[in-house]
Amino acid sequence: MNIRRLRYFVKIVDLGSLTQAAEVLHIAQPALSQQLNTLESEFKQQLLIRTKRGVTPTAAGLVLYQHAQIILRQLDQACSAVVTAGEKLSGPVSVGLAPGTAASALALPLLQAVRHRHPSIVLYLNENFGTTLSELVMNGRMDMAVLYGFRSVQGLEFVPLQDEELYLLQPATARAVPATISLQEMFDLDLLLPRSYNVIRKLVDAAFMANQRVPCVIAEIESVDTLAGAVAAGLGATVLPDSAASHLCANGRLMRRRIVGPVITAPLALCLSSHLPLSAAAQAVKGLLLELVGALPPTVAVR
Repeated sequence: MNIRRLRYFVKIVDLGSLTQAAEVLHIAQPALSQQLNTLESEFKQQLLIRTKRGVTPTAAGLVLYQHAQIILRQLDQACSAVVTAGEKLSGPVSVGLAPGTAASALALPLLQAVRHRHPSIVLYLNENFGTTLSELVMNGRMDMAVLYGFRSVQGLEFVPLQDEELYLLQPATARAVPATISLQEMFDLDLLLPRSYNVIRKLVDAAFMANQRVPCVIAEIESVDTLAGAVAAGLGATVLPDSAASHLCANGRLMRRRIVGPVITAPLALCLSSHLPLSAAAQAVKGLLLELVGALPPTVAVR
């Protein structure tokens, strides 16, 4: 199997276009098409479906794409390990951090720690939705991610870190308001929440469902900043983990109330590939990340 052809194939699938891939790879499109035809001949399978809009992988092409990502990543790690043998740790390491979570508070400390202890490591931080991050880790496009929620997923390993309590955010008021609010008191509140695939939304929906109720969601918003602005404008209330809630309340426009009866907690976890080994540099960053998680505020309950 020709490694160069695998790199070409992965780039074509990534871009969804032979023309764009040829431009990025700096080779003529007929030559790239020939490399693809050779690859299909080797496997005796059609790997791509060509349409006017571009190309999409067939079922066989998707399988090859997933394996090719693993092969190429392991090859890159092997080359890096050989070149840097006996030298200080170096190379790229990618870490995903779910926004609006305790994970996002780790970004700056992690940058500082990596810069201080391993200055030759180039850290790539990606703040994105947990579902997107877990897919990137599974496909070998990212080394690790810190996100909320974990379940049994083939190809992924979740290391439990901490449980963080959920809080209700409402507009700040001059009158005294109890520091806690029961779930029952939230039944008739207008809520602004992320969409149903979001872990926080799933936890809220499950808590309401246990009481045979459905939350009154008046709008679905993914951006934490937009949620905060909408709540401050009096459009409704929202539910966020303690770390995000306390940060957003710092400007005095919002207030947070601990949800009780029952308390709702969001599990924070480190997501890793179960079949792709971490490079030495990624192992070092993982160690630093776990150190920093241990130093998170005590309002987060350690598991």
